[in-house]
Amino acid sequence: MTPSPQKRALITGITGQDGSYLAELLLEKGYQVFGTVRRSSTERFERLEGIKDSVQLLHADLLDQSSLTRAFEAAAPDEIYNLAAQSFVPTSWAEPTLTAEFTALGVTRALEAMRQVCPDARFYQASSSEMFGKVLETPQSEDTPFYPRSPYGVAKAYGHFITVNYRESYDLFACSGILFNHESPRRGVEFVTRKITIHAAKIKLGLADELVLGNLDARRDWGHARDYVRAQWMMLQQDEPDDYVIATGQTHTVGDCCRVAFEHLGLDYEQYVRTDPKWVRPAEVDLLIGDASKAKRMLGWEPEITFEQLIQGMVDSDMRMLGA
Repeated sequence: MTPSPQKRALITGITGQDGSYLAELLLEKGYQVFGTVRRSSTERFERLEGIKDSVQLLHADLLDQSSLTRAFEAAAPDEIYNLAAQSFVPTSWAEPTLTAEFTALGVTRALEAMRQVCPDARFYQASSSEMFGKVLETPQSEDTPFYPRSPYGVAKAYGHFITVNYRESYDLFACSGILFNHESPRRGVEFVTRKITIHAAKIKLGLADELVLGNLDARRDWGHARDYVRAQWMMLQQDEPDDYVIATGQTHTVGDCCRVAFEHLGLDYEQYVRTDPKWVRPAEVDLLIGDASKAKRMLGWEPEITFEQLIQGMVDSDMRMLGA
């Protein structure tokens, strides 16, 4: 019996939180993994520590069509995971045009490269719960209308709809995962959950005195990135392409996140956390909570890591990083 050929996967944004967890998952499943990285004067691969020698990195940029085409030709992928983007919501107000180029038009460039080079591949687009924005119903499902409240959310909505358009226009196997907030110890320190956990660790170790945040009442549906990349892979194993909400279905406030993080270190967060209006978004998204029943029914996906385990694990990781 002839062994089946090794599957090949290409991940844009492989050096990010999701990209690194997804690369680990695919390697465990026996894939040959390629990842795109942008040429820069300083290359940062700390999230790929332990697997960098097992993946093949290709230079490509979502702003440059020809570089994507070359990368797709070199990788000849069976599966493409488009995770690269300008993904920090506050930056999207400071740099709205750049956010549109990366997070919206970059998806078109990736789809066009796929259409020209490897139309039989399977494509995953990283959509976002930020597309729901000013929510029109709760919880949010695949049928909930979008009402984005940031340039990032608007750009993600474009990326979502262009993926649907290419799927319907060119009969491509293209899926979008509408992922709600997902965190991990690999989350960037500019994101609120990681900002909370690293400050809790610093305060515990006497390296900081306080934590300044914006809206403590903003609610999010937070899960673990490791659970969510598993859903990404599952979408591309189905018989037909489709779009799926990935979420825990539970909501917590920023204040809840503070409480869990500080209590894990034996601290009362109210003694150390203060708010400053400058950290409040120009247009806030107050309540995001996802209905992942379709993913559970069609994919058999379930989140395995609780909110408390997520935040406590991030705190433990930050304590280790700070030398505790």
